[in-house]
Amino acid sequence: MEPPQSPSQLDPTPLLSPSKHSGIPKRLATEAAAAKQKLFGNKTLPQSGPRRNDTPLPPEVSKEAYDAAIDELRELLGGDHVELNDKPLIDGWYMEHPNTHDAFHISQQDVLVCSAVVYPGSTRDVQDVVKWANKHKIPVYPISMGRNVGYGGAAPRIPGSVVIDLGRRMNKILNIDGGNASCVVEPGVSYFKLYEEIQKRNLPLWIDTPDLGGGSVLGNAIDRGVGYTPYGDHFANHCGMEIVLPNGELLRTGMGAMPGKSGTDNPTWQSFQAAYGPYSDGIFSQSNFGIVTSMGVWLMPATEHQSYMITFPREEDFEHIVEIIRPLAQKRILGNIPQLRHVIQELAVTGMPKSHWFQGHGQMDRESIRRCAATLPCGDVSWVFYGTQYGDRASIEAQLSIIKFDFSKVEGSKMYYPYDVPQDHYLRSRVQVCSGVPVLRELDWLNWVPNAAHLFFSPITPTRGKDARIVHGIIVRAHEKWGFDLFPTLCVAGREMHYITNIVYDRGDVEAKRRAVALMRELIHETAKEGYGEYRTHLLFADQVAETYSWNNGALRRFNETIKDALDPNGILAPGRNGIWPKRFRGKGWEILQGDTRDIMEGVSPKL
Repeated sequence: MEPPQSPSQLDPTPLLSPSKHSGIPKRLATEAAAAKQKLFGNKTLPQSGPRRNDTPLPPEVSKEAYDAAIDELRELLGGDHVELNDKPLIDGWYMEHPNTHDAFHISQQDVLVCSAVVYPGSTRDVQDVVKWANKHKIPVYPISMGRNVGYGGAAPRIPGSVVIDLGRRMNKILNIDGGNASCVVEPGVSYFKLYEEIQKRNLPLWIDTPDLGGGSVLGNAIDRGVGYTPYGDHFANHCGMEIVLPNGELLRTGMGAMPGKSGTDNPTWQSFQAAYGPYSDGIFSQSNFGIVTSMGVWLMPATEHQSYMITFPREEDFEHIVEIIRPLAQKRILGNIPQLRHVIQELAVTGMPKSHWFQGHGQMDRESIRRCAATLPCGDVSWVFYGTQYGDRASIEAQLSIIKFDFSKVEGSKMYYPYDVPQDHYLRSRVQVCSGVPVLRELDWLNWVPNAAHLFFSPITPTRGKDARIVHGIIVRAHEKWGFDLFPTLCVAGREMHYITNIVYDRGDVEAKRRAVALMRELIHETAKEGYGEYRTHLLFADQVAETYSWNNGALRRFNETIKDALDPNGILAPGRNGIWPKRFRGKGWEILQGDTRDIMEGVSPKL
């Protein structure tokens, strides 16, 4: 195995430019270089290894038929816009990621791979690709930018599918309406790109960004991702979509379904979401019912803000903290989607590897965590709450006085402001994220183990202490059983919490990957038995999660399948995404359900 590349061997991260939609803004070039150096310095895997097998073909398609179909596709789009997946598989890193497979592969690297990648340049091109796929019965798997890390990245659920990389050429900000505080974007517009354009125009508007800014604004919203300002529910703050259906037909939702004067876009398309009749937008989120080629997004008017951190000393404070948060959130006193994190993440976000803090084997014990936390600004605590308030200064001060009073009911709690902590403390990056400035800081915890990758386990619980304790207890016990450090982040609203568990593993360690898979499957099963379900998951666990939504003999699954079969009778569009299988593939062994004993590391063996 080749040694890690030295810092002098690393190429600079490409900058965001008209020719590089996925690049880093110039303002973050130094930070990106440092992040890349840390990650590659903690890497033992070679850049690429030999493939164990030939690139898979699409199911039920011969080599001769496939070659002829690819030639036809090149005629449609041009040879430069169709690439066979016949080169080495390179995982790269967040800012230079693959579109052929999952950079954070939990199976073997060459299991979930595409046969080719196609780069449409317009909605018309997407329609042509979809019609081509129907003609040849070849599954296609659309990605916006492929940075859905922790959930499967760019990997297709069915090996041999053709990936439609929308972002490479469809990356325009089609409109920014300062007066309406809205914009229209194509799939390849990252949070970085949208932010930089708003700054360039000097508009008093914010975007809402997740922890990392390199992902697609459109892609994150339709996967129902979240951010941390009052506009943190990204799908709830979209308005209007243009969609290519699985038969190649074009659909506009919301007010876009009504033509504007003289055939122009409807003037209220980005102002009113529902329009007339059934509200159809929702069925195109977390689904495989269409390809969204543009989307309206609401932007937040800029305002004053104040970020802060509150620490709590004891593990057993957990339920009390949640009970305090609920009324504060319901009354809209808490200004944003706050985070409640365990203190071990204060260690991880320093960017130092686990070996810096702990020389033992297996899970880091609580006493070691306490001893290390005592050396940090937060001190020897158990829980850390990150929040931000918005409005004029008087309103912010009034809100903070209520928040301070209520959290003071937890004995030993302490509040910190950004000026109380060093410049490199994590709270400083929360100030940026919670005021709509996309950053890279969240990458630092990936240095925890060599060749770090991660899975997200993301159940939803009511914002009640007893419910949070049940789920937390299941997650704690399972992590202890399978030997993983527990990194919980709770994104807390007034009535529900996203309990985001980050399972960090070494993608070069086959045994660690098997344990991560076992941990994930146990968590899905055990929380479902208590009535708690995931809102989002990795593509290899989508069937098991969909299976847990089993009320009335799986009525929801059957409803989704009915829509799928009506819209996509040939089953060509992202079969299996989010556990939705078309009739062509359903029940033939592709599904990976609870109790399935096949080795996910090697993929699945369908009965074709």
